[in-house]
Amino acid sequence: MQTRYRIQFPAAETRDLGQDEVYFYLLESEGKRRIRFHDYDELYKCPGLYEQLFYDRLKCQSPQKVADILRSALAQSQQNLTELRVLDFGAGNGMMGEALKKYGVARLVGVDILPEARDAAERDRPGTYDAYYVADFCALSDAQREEIASWSLDCLTTVAALGFGDIPPRAFLEAFNIINAQGWVAFNIKETFLDTRDTSGFSRMMRELIFSEYLDLYHLERYRHRYSMEGEPLYYFAIAGRKNGDIPPDFLRLYG
Repeated sequence: MQTRYRIQFPAAETRDLGQDEVYFYLLESEGKRRIRFHDYDELYKCPGLYEQLFYDRLKCQSPQKVADILRSALAQSQQNLTELRVLDFGAGNGMMGEALKKYGVARLVGVDILPEARDAAERDRPGTYDAYYVADFCALSDAQREEIASWSLDCLTTVAALGFGDIPPRAFLEAFNIINAQGWVAFNIKETFLDTRDTSGFSRMMRELIFSEYLDLYHLERYRHRYSMEGEPLYYFAIAGRKNGDIPPDFLRLYG
């Protein structure tokens, strides 16, 4: 039987906090512990806490949504989902991997910078991934790059990990370039990152990439990612497309 935790949201309004600054309290026998929503290493140490917070309480639906739009994109081509060799980038505790596994992808390789994420995936969803690497894609060694590339990956997925410092633009572009030519890409980003009023480097880079020569866009959909603690819907864009070439080094310099 899965452990149920006592979770308490703060009494004060959190509307003025950034999405990566929001926190909750975990009530334990020793007292209450404050944990930020983006303190993933702490969340993953507690079996089922991540799911209870984001999926049960706040109704996150992004892994299934991104898996569904990937399926929709492939339906427009001659390729089958069951043939894909997927790099699940920022794989966390395996929620996206679990959604992809239901569709029977051929290979599933997870990557995360946190060893706690790999440990949680192996603990909570054993056998989901064919391999799971703990690696920093901003500082990959030649041996790491060669080993990951040896899987002949032709699909990249990233869910709820872009734009808050969890995955830097440079790391995402490295992952994009490691998949094969004509490979598939499916990810989600907060809706404000596609707003031209957002002049941050990350926002500019993502807008340029989505509509660039390096990606053929197949699916773009605005949807509810999850609810905030105040019960307000948080909207994201789910994006799927086909890689049309590696991104050159100067792309990040120009737009990142």
